[in-house]
Order: sequence, then C-alpha cells, then structure tokens
Amino acid sequence: MRSVTIRSHKREEVAAFARVAADGTREHGGRMMLRILICDRLQVVRNGLRALLEPEPDIEVVDTTESGPHAITLARTARPDVIVTGLDLADLSGAELIRQLARLERGPVPRMIVYSMADTDDAVSEALRAGASGVLTSTTGRQELAYAIRTVASGEAMLAPAVARRLVDWFRRRDTPPEAPLDEIVETLTPREREVLLLLAQGMRPQDIAGKLFIGVTTVRTHIYRLRGKLDLEDRAQLVSFAYRAGLMRSA
Repeated sequence: MRSVTIRSHKREEVAAFARVAADGTREHGGRMMLRILICDRLQVVRNGLRALLEPEPDIEVVDTTESGPHAITLARTARPDVIVTGLDLADLSGAELIRQLARLERGPVPRMIVYSMADTDDAVSEALRAGASGVLTSTTGRQELAYAIRTVASGEAMLAPAVARRLVDWFRRRDTPPEAPLDEIVETLTPREREVLLLLAQGMRPQDIAGKLFIGVTTVRTHIYRLRGKLDLEDRAQLVSFAYRAGLMRSA
C-alpha cells in the first residue's frame, strides 16, 4: 500500500485562528464564533446539516453549496473556519476538494470534516489521506456534529466511533504489512504511549481514554503531546494515520 501521510495544517494557520479568537472579532456571548461552510450534492443533506447547527450559539453557517469548485471559491471569499463536506459533490469529489483547499496560498486553510450518507471504506480512507480532520456518518446527531466542529477548529481530529471501527476492519482485510521504517519508530514508544495511540486511533476522546485506562485526562493529553513530539507529527489526525500505517491496528 502506497504510503500517504495525512496533510497537516501549518502551525501558523492555527496561530492565526487563535489570534482572531484573542482579539474577539467574531464572538457571541464571550465565545468564539465559528464560521461553517456546508457542501453536499443533495439539498436535503445541506438543509439538514444547517438545521442541526442553527441552535448552536457559537456556530454560524455562512453558506452551503453542491459544487466542489464553488466551495473553493467560497473558501476564499467567505473564509470559513471549518468546512463540512460530503464525499459526492458536483464536478469534484470530496477528497479532491480537500486536496485543493490544502493548497490555498492565502490565509489559513479551513479545517475539513467529511459527512457522508453512503460512504465506502476506500472513500473514507481516501478522505483521511487527503487531509480531512474529521469523519462523521449519517447517524451523527446535533451534539456530536457541533462537538466535531469545535474539536477540529481547535486543531484536533474527530472520528465517529463507527468510522474508527470500520477503518480497523478495513486495514485488517487488506492484510498489508506495516511500513518497515516505522517499526523502528514504534519501538521508541512506551507501553502506555502505545495504549493511548491505539485507543486514539479507534476514535476515542481523551476523556474516554482516561476512563478506560484509569488515568487522568491531563495525563492522557500529556501522552498525546509526547507522541506528537516523538513521531514528529502535527495533530491527532496524523497520529491516527501513523497507527494504521505502522500496523498497530492489525491486533487492535
């Protein structure tokens, strides 16, 4: 299997987002307002996602579109913080939309969440490799959708539990040997760091990991921070990608 690392968003882009929050240019009731663009070929999906987000006081849907090229234009003009996109768009796939947005030359690149009504294993994997920070399914409710948006906007990753389980099964079925150079890197991890990495790759949140391992949430976040440093990775999406490429999920 060809090695592809999930694209990371540059540190300065995250810093730029933080500066906007600091000067309060988009606040509502003391909370940072997040600008959202929704993309999907089906109008019923676009309207449904908008309706789910309307009650959220710190989330504003700036526009919706069915077209991939139009989404790229809106990313430049409307400057959304997060784009929620389906995999099936007019004139452009969701994965290709993510790749093209990652090459934007001006301003911070919006974080990407894939929301799919009828996704396939290969398509979800391709979306993650293209650079999606989150993947959600049609069973996602309002609270989970809003949580995912806030999570990826802060620079983290979010996988629906069902997606994480399917990815584990998908990698098992492919029976692909781990990348040899990564074996040596894996050996530098402590047993606890491996546990945290495995649970993270299975879609668990830090608080869930803390409960499962009977440790504090702060301790879990410290392990994640150290993992990023040891593996020279930018965010949790890259940690998940590493776990799969290194073959750690084969026995999960």
